[in-house]
Amino acid sequence: MIALTTRTVLAVVLQILLFVPAGFCQFNLQDNFVGKSFLSGWNWETMNDPTHGRVNYVSQATALQKNLTYASDDTFVMKADSSSQVAASARGRNSVRITSKNKYTDSVVVLDVAHMPEGCGTWPAFWTVTAAGPWPQGGEIDILEGANTGTTNKATLHTTSGCTMPQSGQQTGTMSFFDCDSSSGSNTGCGTTFKKANSYGAALNKVQGGWFVMKRTNEDGVYVYFWARNDPSVPAEVKSGAKTINPSFSWGEPEARFPTDSCNWAQHFDAHNIVFDLTLCGDWAGGTFASQGCSGSCDDFVNNNPSAFEDAYWAVNAVRVYTS
Repeated sequence: MIALTTRTVLAVVLQILLFVPAGFCQFNLQDNFVGKSFLSGWNWETMNDPTHGRVNYVSQATALQKNLTYASDDTFVMKADSSSQVAASARGRNSVRITSKNKYTDSVVVLDVAHMPEGCGTWPAFWTVTAAGPWPQGGEIDILEGANTGTTNKATLHTTSGCTMPQSGQQTGTMSFFDCDSSSGSNTGCGTTFKKANSYGAALNKVQGGWFVMKRTNEDGVYVYFWARNDPSVPAEVKSGAKTINPSFSWGEPEARFPTDSCNWAQHFDAHNIVFDLTLCGDWAGGTFASQGCSGSCDDFVNNNPSAFEDAYWAVNAVRVYTS
């Protein structure tokens, strides 16, 4: 009877081990961006918006001078201009796009965000992208993204051809596209809409933000988790900014999971920089402007309604990057 019990226990343990993804391991804090450290750890980009937005990305010096970027010891803010009308001949409304100076492969990225841009015409995103390029070679991982008046986040991968996702997976969100190829389906990528309704925009801001966590490994692909500020189930190591972090089954199912079953990770994803941006109109926000309850032309709205962008800002408590 004892031998039988022992064999049973061993069998159960073996089954558990067989289903534990290889990517579940401890990660150690490498970079901890809080407050003023963003000013030295990130680059301010000034290129034309690749998504055709009605936006003028400004340098760090200009952003600081115009109060579109500022920081205290524990908070970092980026925003769009909300005081000036924009001439039709101008590149667009002043805004900010920043990219981490460091690049990362296998890692856990934790975003502790207090407020994100919201409202008609906005298209904010927190994401990672190939450092080597040219895009889409090397891939893109969208962690927090949406447009206009949306209230639910969407996590998405964009790749070259040959990376697809299964029709179902171990996630709480709903995947709507399964081919990650950026040349397929007008660059929709393979995306999962979160189940939690307060994961984006005004709904997220109403609960004082929360934590978004993205884990990526070559062995196990990508997991994206979200906990609102008032969610009692947020893991203590995420909430506290611990020196080590260990994504595990105790965290519950992720909102989005992108496994490697039919996607060769090493072939499609290389070292990534982390990006914050706030574009306006463009391919997504401009294309869905009317269907999301916004009136008139998106470009005209952005040009002529500066006060509409008073809530178009990021307030970030921290970005922490853990590596294995």
